[in-house]
Amino acid sequence: MTELRMPVVVVNFKTYPQATGDKAVSLAKICEKVAREYNVSMVVAPQIADLYRVTTVVTIPVFSQHMDPGEPGRYTGHTLGEALVASGCKGTLLNHSENRMQLADIEEAVRIAEKLKLYTIVCTNNPFVSVAAASVRPSAIAVEPPELISSGISVSKAQPEIITGTVEKIRAVNREVAILCGAGITTGEDVSAAIKLGSQGVLLASAVAKSDKPETALRNLVGPLRK
Repeated sequence: MTELRMPVVVVNFKTYPQATGDKAVSLAKICEKVAREYNVSMVVAPQIADLYRVTTVVTIPVFSQHMDPGEPGRYTGHTLGEALVASGCKGTLLNHSENRMQLADIEEAVRIAEKLKLYTIVCTNNPFVSVAAASVRPSAIAVEPPELISSGISVSKAQPEIITGTVEKIRAVNREVAILCGAGITTGEDVSAAIKLGSQGVLLASAVAKSDKPETALRNLVGPLRK
C-alpha cells in the first residue's frame, strides 16, 4: 500500500484546460520540482485520460480523480482500479463533491483499492458524512464544504469549526485515518491554519491549476510546510 508522508499537499487538476493534456504534464513537473526543493510531500491528481502520460514523467505520487467499484469485465465507461494500477497510479480520490458516490459504492471501492494497494482519499462535505466515511476505513478523508470550493475563501478561515469538529468526531470511530482539509485553500496562511486546526494536509485545485503562475502559487502555498 502506498503511504504518504504527512503533512501532504494534494493538487487536483480537475478538468481545467490549464491542466489538460501536455499542460497536465507541465503542471505535474512543476509540482514535483517544488516538492523536491521544499522537501514537501505532494500528490497530483490529473484527469483519468492524462494519468499515464503524467506517471511516466514524474516520481511523486499520481492519483486518479475517481475510481468506480466493480470487477474487470462488463463495465463500459467505468474506471476500475486495475486500470489505474496499470497506468502507474498510486491512489485515488473518491466521492468528490463534483462526482458523488453512494456509501455502499465508496466502501466497495475502498476494499478493492486495498487489494490493489491503492491509497484512497474520500472527500466529504460535513462532519456527519466524514464519520460515515471513516467507518469504511479509507486511507484518508478530505473535508470540503462544497459551497467554498473554488470560492477563494478557505474552510480553515470561514468554517474552522468544521475542521476541529470533524477531527474530534472521526477520531471517535477511526484513530488511524488521515484527515485532510479542502475548499478554498489559496495561500500559505490557509495551509498553516488548516494544520493548526488538526488537519494533516490539504486538498486544493484552482489556486494552482488555474494560476497564471502556478509555480509561484505553489511555492507560496507550501512555504509554511518547508522542512
